Amino acid sequence: MISFEKDIEKCLEILKVGGLILYPTDTVWGIGCDATNKETVEKIYKLKRRSDEKAMIVLVADERDIMQHVAAPDLSLFDYLDKTTKPTTVIYEGALGFADNIVANDGSIAIRICKDDFCRQLIKRFRKPIVSTSANISGMPAPKIFKEITDEIKKGVDYIVEYKQQDEISAQPSSLIKWTNGNVTILRP
Repeated sequence: MISFEKDIEKCLEILKVGGLILYPTDTVWGIGCDATNKETVEKIYKLKRRSDEKAMIVLVADERDIMQHVAAPDLSLFDYLDKTTKPTTVIYEGALGFADNIVANDGSIAIRICKDDFCRQLIKRFRKPIVSTSANISGMPAPKIFKEITDEIKKGVDYIVEYKQQDEISAQPSSLIKWTNGNVTILRP
């Protein structure tokens, strides 16, 4: 197995100074940054040519991160997530501690607990949530493998992770749900 320690260390350097990374997630390749830094989040909106009205997903490492960044989450949601097999992003009410421009107008935030080893280690060592938005210009198809990412995106980031660049397995976006009073609403299967 290829070690990703060098990639983690370089990503941490870039994230700490407000830079952008291009990295493999538990779903598609993503553009990432510090989810608590408004200026850095703005860089992603500009690179993707995306309106900041369109929310982006944030990755965290575990349930404790949800407890820290969401006001009063419904704990029964974690039982539901434990039973899911596909990576699942949840829209939570009451976002706490995120950059203003990543939180939706209604105060909600889309968060996924990432089970991928690379992402979990990166998030745990960074000690903050990381933005994860597909590595494409807004309105264009999300790349399913690294080779499909455009040069414009590659040139617009400060570091490109080497780990998994040769992976030919076609990736899919996460499921997207909203959890309200113990009931799930599936927004994207």
